Amino acid sequence: MTIDHLRKRLPDSPDAKERPSTSGSRAEGAKYRRRNRQATWLFLTPWLIGLLAITIGPMLASLYLSFTDYNLLGRLKWVGLDNYTRMFTDDPRFIDSALVTLRYVIISVPIQLGFALAIAVVLNQGIRGLGFYRSVYYLPSLLGSSVAIALLWRQIFGSEGLVNQGLSMLGFQELPNWIAMPEYALGTLMLLNVWTFGSPMIIFLAGLRQVPEDLYEAAAVDGAGRWTKFWKITIPMISPVIFFNLVLQMIGAFQTFTQAYVVSGGTGGPVDSTLFYTLYLYQKAFTDFNMGYASAMAWVLLVIIALFTAVAFGTSKKWVHYGGEK
Repeated sequence: MTIDHLRKRLPDSPDAKERPSTSGSRAEGAKYRRRNRQATWLFLTPWLIGLLAITIGPMLASLYLSFTDYNLLGRLKWVGLDNYTRMFTDDPRFIDSALVTLRYVIISVPIQLGFALAIAVVLNQGIRGLGFYRSVYYLPSLLGSSVAIALLWRQIFGSEGLVNQGLSMLGFQELPNWIAMPEYALGTLMLLNVWTFGSPMIIFLAGLRQVPEDLYEAAAVDGAGRWTKFWKITIPMISPVIFFNLVLQMIGAFQTFTQAYVVSGGTGGPVDSTLFYTLYLYQKAFTDFNMGYASAMAWVLLVIIALFTAVAFGTSKKWVHYGGEK
């Protein structure tokens, strides 16, 4: 230890006076952090206002309305749990709409995801013009929920639509109006949902690009074929992506509205075969003006989606494998 070093440690030494005070540095640091917090809240304010005014506020209002009898014109009348009781005990169309929606979700979502994964695997083989094909296949996802595409779908499966014209050229006679027959109408909407496979396909393609090539090379050395590689390497490695797409598409399918409204003309026909839950909710709210009952239906739908999502997360522990796990 030198003399100069000792002088610097003495409180009265000139060197000590030249050093910046610790209290001053702390004050400047606190001031900087305070300004940082203020700037953070300033930029978050528009989002918070939107969250309260557009999301949380209407949700709380609908929760209150679900316990009332309200028709937009008269006064609110508190009825307690009457809306929920009537829903499950005295409204057969509610049960029918729930079953139609459940059938639509269970059948169309797995087919859509399987088709999207198959196309993603093909595109992942390094074909030329990948960007073009990716854009073309993604386009239906952008247009699938639009009114124009739903109208087009109605024309394609009509009595003189493109499907019947093609079948008649193959020799088929007395072809039905697919959207006007109860046994086929829901199937046409399922096909429309499968056709909008572009969004999950892009996500699958991104997941496939992350699978290490050395795993396939090691499997090839061991004599594994393409099918074995797919089930033993590809599926486990992209299982988080499959799970993500499953949850996302399942939630979206439960909320399907535009396609059913346009194809059925807002009636859910024929014979309520396309009466989706959201369409029946719309009828109760804006045709019957029963806002209290419609609000109760909306909260029941929220609980149904939450339950299915919870089941998906609960079962994911058995088949979803993340990196770093044994």
